[in-house]
Amino acid sequence: MPVFDLSHTPLRDLNSALHNLGAGSNDTLFEVVNPRGHHAVAVGIDAPVTVEVKGSVGYYCAGMNDGGTVTIHGSAGPGVAENMMSGTVFIEGDASQYAGATGRGGLLVIKGNAASRCGISMKGIDIVVRGSIGHMSAFMGQSGHLVVCGDAGEALGDSLYEAKLFVRGTVKSLGADCIEKPMKPKHLAKLAELLAKAGITDVKPEEFRRYGSARKLYNFNIDNADAY
Repeated sequence: MPVFDLSHTPLRDLNSALHNLGAGSNDTLFEVVNPRGHHAVAVGIDAPVTVEVKGSVGYYCAGMNDGGTVTIHGSAGPGVAENMMSGTVFIEGDASQYAGATGRGGLLVIKGNAASRCGISMKGIDIVVRGSIGHMSAFMGQSGHLVVCGDAGEALGDSLYEAKLFVRGTVKSLGADCIEKPMKPKHLAKLAELLAKAGITDVKPEEFRRYGSARKLYNFNIDNADAY
């Protein structure tokens, strides 16, 4: 198992090793120690490798992940798992703003809380937050799922498209065109699946409320023609 100590090994060496895995490589598990808040740790993974980061990281950790499993044994700075394509990213602590931004696939699990704009412009990613999230989360969310076991801040789902939002706690306010919707059996089943994948077993899908788009902002309304 390759071990990279970022207290004396350049970050470029770690990311280069992750980018240059040849077919049939036996290096499938990497350990990163002393990350010390480095930015762009384990970005651009495009192979089914496992990366264990023993500590907290800075900006854009696990960005553009495509098939890897990255676990951060600490907290993460802004933009963690940004533009993720597939794979899984686990954060044992908290996440800063715009976690999972523009993500197109895969699963992001945040064991603590997430700051503002969690899941902004999400395009297929699934995000599960054990704690609470900040304001403007899922802004312009196009597809995918955002599951929040705690509370949500102001303007949840502002300008939402077709992403599905599930919140167990209170929502401070809903953004433009975001409304509460009925929880159907198919939604309960999907929610149960996501909670199981995230390893969350002490809450029930029935405890959540579902929010989605009213579908008014992205359809032209002749009554509003004077506003254009």
